[in-house]
Formats: sequence, structure tokens, C-alpha cells
Amino acid sequence: MSAEAIVRGFFGRVRSGVAPEEAALYLAPQVQAWQVCSAPQPECIVRTPDNYRAHIEDFRQMFGDFTVQLDEVLAQGKKVYVRWRQFGQHLGEIEGYAPTGLPLVCAGSAVYEVANGRIVAYWMQQEHHGLLQQLQANAHHKEPA
Repeated sequence: MSAEAIVRGFFGRVRSGVAPEEAALYLAPQVQAWQVCSAPQPECIVRTPDNYRAHIEDFRQMFGDFTVQLDEVLAQGKKVYVRWRQFGQHLGEIEGYAPTGLPLVCAGSAVYEVANGRIVAYWMQQEHHGLLQQLQANAHHKEPA
């Protein structure tokens, strides 16, 4: 299976929240996850299929039954670039903001490295400022009576 097919399968089944329990089918036992989210310096954490599954469960608590839309996928050899948007509702506390039930959209991108049929590393950037703007606006939104 090509690196692109593995990453697309990972998004379609695991990252999407459809079947996070299938993480071991797509992720190596230990994945180097370089993340740039709210700080300018990337942080490297080690992801395992089990803690990635728990990570997606955390998303479900915060965003409900969210959907992920792939906006761009580019593959070159063992590396695959993906740009996506995640659509959900604010159902759990995020960044100290109480749930509002209102829609949220998050944007992100990552480069995934695939070896021996599994994702072994990724470099992810999550758009954080826009999420904070949505959370702030939603906190002041009043539902009609």
C-alpha cells in the first residue's frame, strides 16, 4: 500500500473519529509527533496507537461527533502532506472555555512519514488563533429565548 493510501486510511478511519480503535493498523508502535500548536517552538511527543486513540476520544468529548474534511493531500515517496478542517460543536471545555454547543471549525496541516506500512513520524501545525477567536465569540453569544 502506498504512503498516501495509508495516510488517507488513517484520516478516514482513525483521525476522523470513525474508528480510533484501529490506530494500530496505521501507526507504528511509537510515532515521533512534532507539534506546533500554541507555541512557536515545535514540541516532540511520542504517540502510541493507544494514546492516539485516547487523544481522539478527547476530541470527541470536546467537539462531539466531529467530521474531518481533507482539503489537500500531496504525496512524495514516503512523505505525505495533508491539510484539513475539523468541524464539530463545542461540547466540552476547551482552553478554559465552558461548552456552548455552538459550531467550531479547526484547521490544521501535517507531513506524515510512512515506513514499513505504518506512520512513523509527523510534523503537525494546528491553527490556534482562529480557534481562540471562535471560543471567545461563542462565550459571548446569547441563544434566543
